[in-house]
Amino acid sequence: MTTATRSGQLPTTYNPQEVESKWYSRWEEKGYFHAEVDKNKEPFSIVMPPPNVTGALHMGHALDNTMQDILIRWKRMQGYNTLWMPGTDHAGIATQAKVEEQLAKEGLSKYDLGREKFLERVWDWKNTYGDRITKQLRRLGASCDWQRERFTMDEGCSKAVRDVFVELYNKGLIYRGSYIINWCPKCMTTISDIEVEHEETAGKLYHIAYPVKDSQERIIVATTRPETMLGDVAVAVHPEDERYRHLIGKTLILPILGREIPVIADEYVEKEFGTGAVKITPAHDLNDFEIGQRHHLPQITVMTREGLMNEEAGPYQGMERYACRAQIVKDLEAQGYLVKVEDHTHAVGHCYRCDTVIEPMVSPQWFVKMKPLAEPAIKVVQEGKLRFVPERFTKIYINWLENIRDWCISRQLWWGHRIPVWYCQDCGAEICAKENPTSCPHCGSTNLEQDPDVLDTWFSSALWPFSTMGWPEQTEELAHFYPTSVLVTGRDIIFFWVARMIFMGLEFMQERPFKEVLIHGLVLDAQGRKMSKSLGNGVDPIDIIDQYGADTLRFMLITGNTPGNDLRFQQERLEGTRNFANKIWNAARFALLNLGDFKPEEVQPELALADRWILSRLNHTIEEVTRQLGRYELGEAARVLYDFIWSEFCDWYIELIKPRLYGKETPGSRATAQWTLWYVLSRTMELLHPFMPFITEEIWQALPHQGETIMLAPWPQVKSEFNAPDAEAAMELLMEAIRAVRNVRAEMNVPPSRQIAAIMAANRQENLAVLQAGAGYLKQLAGIGELELVLTLQEKPAQAAAAVAKGVEIYLPLAGLIDIEKEKERLAKELAKVEEDLARVEAKLNNESFVARAPAAVVEKEKARAAEYREKAEALRERLAALG
Repeated sequence: MTTATRSGQLPTTYNPQEVESKWYSRWEEKGYFHAEVDKNKEPFSIVMPPPNVTGALHMGHALDNTMQDILIRWKRMQGYNTLWMPGTDHAGIATQAKVEEQLAKEGLSKYDLGREKFLERVWDWKNTYGDRITKQLRRLGASCDWQRERFTMDEGCSKAVRDVFVELYNKGLIYRGSYIINWCPKCMTTISDIEVEHEETAGKLYHIAYPVKDSQERIIVATTRPETMLGDVAVAVHPEDERYRHLIGKTLILPILGREIPVIADEYVEKEFGTGAVKITPAHDLNDFEIGQRHHLPQITVMTREGLMNEEAGPYQGMERYACRAQIVKDLEAQGYLVKVEDHTHAVGHCYRCDTVIEPMVSPQWFVKMKPLAEPAIKVVQEGKLRFVPERFTKIYINWLENIRDWCISRQLWWGHRIPVWYCQDCGAEICAKENPTSCPHCGSTNLEQDPDVLDTWFSSALWPFSTMGWPEQTEELAHFYPTSVLVTGRDIIFFWVARMIFMGLEFMQERPFKEVLIHGLVLDAQGRKMSKSLGNGVDPIDIIDQYGADTLRFMLITGNTPGNDLRFQQERLEGTRNFANKIWNAARFALLNLGDFKPEEVQPELALADRWILSRLNHTIEEVTRQLGRYELGEAARVLYDFIWSEFCDWYIELIKPRLYGKETPGSRATAQWTLWYVLSRTMELLHPFMPFITEEIWQALPHQGETIMLAPWPQVKSEFNAPDAEAAMELLMEAIRAVRNVRAEMNVPPSRQIAAIMAANRQENLAVLQAGAGYLKQLAGIGELELVLTLQEKPAQAAAAVAKGVEIYLPLAGLIDIEKEKERLAKELAKVEEDLARVEAKLNNESFVARAPAAVVEKEKARAAEYREKAEALRERLAALG
């Protein structure tokens, strides 16, 4: 046991900024976050969801990393070999966009620089700004192993990406083909299905007549995007639709362009929806693309990648897509083809990065064949080998994988992992290789060109749990720390990231990447809305840390938070948590002021009732906090700690032991109070450390302690010898009696400084024994001067206020304490006023006209007021009766 240097006590007020910067730099310098492979210790590992290098810390990051840090700090204290692997993601689209914005300010585009020079600029940007978010995570207190920090485009991760691509390619699980994809005309790249955000949008439904060739008949079709009709190659109807059966196989004339297109039958068409006839544009609609494949229809692309109409659009060539829509509607109306226009709200796909409306297009792209990879990923969860917390996310995960489409992995960007495929310009061979080829293996030509596209950012992120540990090399880290213990992540990236890590881990490691997935919700604003730039309702965590400190932000985010559920950010909760931090600080200052001459090793404690009670309650708190952390109920664990620290330790125990600390009892009694105060405060700081790491380290260091840091202190254990249910029951009775006396004093306006007399009649002998043993506590904390304790009361005292606490009758004689006649007069006046208010409300409620005409809410409000007045009047009558 070492006695900490306590030359000066803790400052009067807690300064989180000063404390936090001091301790974080010391922890990092000492290497406390670093983990080496230690086969003698059980591993506990987490990989951090890699934030984008473009990013700044937002509330979602703050919650996510606080949860991870709580688990890592807890397990570290439990003696596990803990690894928290940090890193950042290259974020292809977002990072490239940042650099292109920078170039635009210089009057340049990426094409002015060329690919190589542009990539040099991106690396420069990454090196300048890329560590911004990791610095902010340090401010939050994240105790991850910064010595092992990874980046999705570092050398090791890049090698892993290439190896995975080549192996999947060789197995036939990666292929190239022309398929319908989601194209962003602003980012100028394809994005995957789950990167499309569908927003309910007010639009129009245009009903257009398509004439039947050599006939007076017309088929009416409805569309929200009339500009795409220029690429129509058919109109489809249901084969059993009696209205159109005679037209199947006939030819229609496409309005405006005059192209002949067939009427086809397909069961995809819903007879009851709209007109029962659907225009088919395979190059600009996913469902139409699939119908076109079934019927061997041509694909006519009518737009450029910039969202402009191309030469296939005839007279509209060169027009922007929405300008074209407006012009086509005018022309259809002028030529008699527009039947009607209706208001129509529908889901429109937007790019998740720039919010531009997505344009489905047919394009040659690279895809991962998903069915063979999805099946094992479904099975591992169904068999319970990988568990979601909360369990309800299991169904969401499985449903998505069961209905998954092939994953489009190519992106038309320059920043990212270049697709490792080369095309021989002489013989046309396609070469996929882990190392850059120098010549064509088929014809020997050196005239090779690499595919210009890069891989979807999520491709490299999918390998994160094993690529960061050295795969494809069979490293010690992989053997020791993989599979990782738990993944902590938001519900919004289950499909983007979680599912992909699972199927990649199973494919390349033959093992799940983590044993459990802890899902948290989103951090919403106080009104329950998602935080966003457009709403201007975002809250910067660094601003909060600057104002309140990281501990306050962390504890606020975790309390009241349950797995999987969204969390509302409320300013007043921050104030409440700051008050909690100040309460802890003041309690620690009080303790240190009274521990100046204290050496734990010299004390043989002789525990009093209050000591036995608080040690027993500490046991319960240790047990419950540990249990809740094991269930991932981090918010509940924090609540248990809050209640123990604030209510039991600060509000009760510290008050109970003040006379002993001030030397009003024996030296042995004082030493025992010191020992218990030190022991409980030290263990409590250790329990609280994972949640509030900075303030707990500062206080723990100021107390007598063993070891260099609270981070490596052993997690508190339940000590069976401290279990004292009898002491807990006794203290509960005494505290109830003290509360009852305090309430009566407040009701009777007895000044806190005035000592009062009290008579307490116990209903059982054991209760009387408790009251007698705790008489000192009763007098001290209830302001009682003269206390009479009896088993049964022969006669109730006159002019006494009464209360009942756990079967104990309490009487407080008021004669001489307050002016009885003045108090009776005051109470009588108050009663008369309440009865007058009650009569007025009752008159209203007895008025049939008022009850019939007033809104129901108003009537209910009046009824509630009447009930409140009745209750108040009854209480006043009781008080008057007690005064005689």
